[in-house]
Amino acid sequence: MGGDHGLVVTIPAALAFARREPDAEILLVGRQPQIEAQIVGATDIRHRIEIVNADEVVAMDEPPAQALRGKRNSSMRVAVNLIKEGRADVAVSAGNTGALMAISRFVLKTLDGIDRPAIASALPNQKGGATTMLDLGANVDSSAEHLLQFAVLGSALVSALEAKDRPTIGLLNIGEEVIKGNEIVKQAAELLRASRLNFYGNVEGNDIFKGTTDVVVCDGFVGNVALKASEGVALMLAGMIREEFTRGPISRLLAALAYPVLARFKRRMDHRRYNGAALLGLRGIVIKSHGSADAYAFEHALRRGFEAARHRLLDRTISAMQPIADQLSRMKSSAPAAPVDQAQRDSAEAS
Repeated sequence: MGGDHGLVVTIPAALAFARREPDAEILLVGRQPQIEAQIVGATDIRHRIEIVNADEVVAMDEPPAQALRGKRNSSMRVAVNLIKEGRADVAVSAGNTGALMAISRFVLKTLDGIDRPAIASALPNQKGGATTMLDLGANVDSSAEHLLQFAVLGSALVSALEAKDRPTIGLLNIGEEVIKGNEIVKQAAELLRASRLNFYGNVEGNDIFKGTTDVVVCDGFVGNVALKASEGVALMLAGMIREEFTRGPISRLLAALAYPVLARFKRRMDHRRYNGAALLGLRGIVIKSHGSADAYAFEHALRRGFEAARHRLLDRTISAMQPIADQLSRMKSSAPAAPVDQAQRDSAEAS
């Protein structure tokens, strides 16, 4: 029911996905009469589609707390509950990001050893593949331990979806040198070097699109800025190319001659192919689609969720997290106790 376009996008995408994946079963969650009207012609796959009624809808601009507390029968809440109940392996939504994160965290809870979930997505790189980046906005302020946890989550995601045993991890920084960065990033680098992860070292913003590492880790503030900036540059380049090839008759002729090359370039740069950000660190798989996604893009989000479930992302994440949890536990137990000032001592005595 969510997203900028609602059922006119999500239903056609779900039907197209179901036709391409004969092993998939689809649970369409939302207002049943509206959904039934959209799938009348899908007689060939109707036996693999179930409608789960949910009377309420979370608005795209609705505060997450209000959606969480005030709409317990929203399509988003019901969809996430289906994972908890074991009826669904993955939930995919194009709705309100903040509400989806809040509801997913409340209903599913986080995995052992994970303090905060993170948003991860794939960005195209020069090597013809994709670089997975996280966090992309779930956590504005992150500690060094959080960045280490994000690295584990990203490594597990790439390992599951791309069949890489030891994905390389890069820590986004203002330089490759060990001395660069703020204290949190420096501490995170030390934790990553001490971990069992395949840590490459510090990487810079341009390394995201070079494909220097399989995974790039950063806090949500930096990640979201980098993501939006890259999307803006891609749209600007596409617009400039279109302007230059439509300036006059000769330019249009050249555009016609260059069409095969331009078509391949457009496909490689098409952000819709990379739609579907994973909310990692939860006791279930939740995929967030762009709210503005069209049917083609939303189908890719469904495919991303399907592949994550099929390749047992959750089990891989739990296995990958165990040694890191042990590492952090040892660090905390060996850390010197923080000094207690007189005010804290007096407060403790009074209580």
